[in-house]
Amino acid sequence: MNNAMELLDTGFAYLVEKLGIVDAERFVAMIKGDSFDYTIWRREYFDKMDLAQINTEAAAYARKHPHTGKGTRV
Repeated sequence: MNNAMELLDTGFAYLVEKLGIVDAERFVAMIKGDSFDYTIWRREYFDKMDLAQINTEAAAYARKHPHTGKGTRV
């Protein structure tokens, strides 16, 4: 990514691709709320899991949901 605008455009395109425009907008509105901190939520969620469990779940998700979008898989 070269700049913040490209990152925002790409990120929102991914959300729309997976959620549809309405749910993508709802998701953005939810994380923009003052009472929700995505970073804290993510840390609390993943801190309860060991690395092997995260790896197993990520691999299972990747098998069930192969990348088919226009974005570059990293």
